[in-house]
Amino acid sequence: MTTQQRIPVWVKALDPLSQFGLVHALRQRPEIALISDADLASLQQSQPADHRAAPPVVALVAVDSLDTVAVQVLRSATQRGCRRTVLIGSTIDDDALMTAVELGVSGVLRRTEATADRIVHLLQSAAAGDGSLPPDLLGRLLGQVSRMQRHVLAPRGLSHTGLSDRETQVLRLVADGKDTQEIARELSYSERTVKNVLHDVTSRLQLKNRSHAVAYALREGLI
Repeated sequence: MTTQQRIPVWVKALDPLSQFGLVHALRQRPEIALISDADLASLQQSQPADHRAAPPVVALVAVDSLDTVAVQVLRSATQRGCRRTVLIGSTIDDDALMTAVELGVSGVLRRTEATADRIVHLLQSAAAGDGSLPPDLLGRLLGQVSRMQRHVLAPRGLSHTGLSDRETQVLRLVADGKDTQEIARELSYSERTVKNVLHDVTSRLQLKNRSHAVAYALREGLI
């Protein structure tokens, strides 16, 4: 593996022993290039073109729990130029999981499962733009999203996809090949309402036309 292919990783643990252990373990790995605070500051000051061409810096943050200090560390990592973040935590409850996702964390690993191989695999996935959660945590996250949809968003006519129920219905019918008149008749809307719905979706998502809207919605799994 060449130096250019190594993943730049900035390590931040909230206790000195964990910091030492993670740095020691990763220093032995040819896939990883450890980044110091000074290196991170230097990279942040690089020219934008160089920044885009370089591999993304991945922050590896180790905490006991996702308290206020830990949240600040995660935010600071992003502000300092880390484009991906992997979190190792001793305690990861449902609230912490949602907070981590909202903060843009790419991967989560329990401290008890944090072997060197698993950490490196997670860092590689994060650098490639992929996310990774333990299966049980993923199930809990999806359960939270489902409950939010059912109890909070649905009564307001919204969904976690960002599309309202009406917008989703219209896009599904467009995807079925129906024209404005047929959609209006099937949903008991006026043709003007259908056109307005499509206009709102294309404008909000900055799409070119109804075909582009359908392609986008299908690709993103919104319909």
